[in-house]
Amino acid sequence: MEKHSILGGKVHLYKRERSRCWQCSAMLAGKNIRVSTKEDSLSHAKDFAEDWYLELRGKYRRGEVHGEKTFSDAVDQFVREYEVITEGERSPKWVEGHKARIRLHLMPFFGELPLSQVTAGKVQEYRIHRIDTSKTGKPPARSTIHDEIVTLRQVMKAALRHNWIAHLPDFAPPYKTSGKVSHRAWFSPEEYRTLYEATRRNIQQAEGTKRKYLAAQLHNKVLFMANTGIRN
Repeated sequence: MEKHSILGGKVHLYKRERSRCWQCSAMLAGKNIRVSTKEDSLSHAKDFAEDWYLELRGKYRRGEVHGEKTFSDAVDQFVREYEVITEGERSPKWVEGHKARIRLHLMPFFGELPLSQVTAGKVQEYRIHRIDTSKTGKPPARSTIHDEIVTLRQVMKAALRHNWIAHLPDFAPPYKTSGKVSHRAWFSPEEYRTLYEATRRNIQQAEGTKRKYLAAQLHNKVLFMANTGIRN
């Protein structure tokens, strides 16, 4: 891992393996705070980190920065717990799926946000961000976003178990739309003929019994529904 320091060692820059962007970190309020610079150029990353740190110091003096756990802390806790607890129960591919979604999408967006700021509104901003930043020009598949929200929920549940948050945010999309258009099946003419012939035979078999009236009502109902299109 490549590392650099600026501002007399107060801010550190580093680049993770397989990541093109520089990360920066600094100790403040007894906590190591980290964020992505979203820059692949070291000089630009240093400029970003310096501005970020000075702004962070200003927030600290104004009492806006506390020692609250961040989304990154919850990620570390979730990954550690999940791998141990599900060992042998979940396939390695399933576990890696969570890790990939965290690394590629969730961490760059939520990153060092205090957990109290991971709200329903922020989750909706994430959905919009994923659509706006799609590299293909098309929005991600509904199932893709769903899987990412599932992983996000798992991370936040880890934070809840450790009392880092009081409750989970609402992860449901605010404007619920149907996932797919489904069509009700209908009888083919041959199937309909089979049905009404069966109900007609049922009347004949009920001849001379108390069932005949009910059998006739059933036959009439089949004819009525099939010929009017009414739904039961």
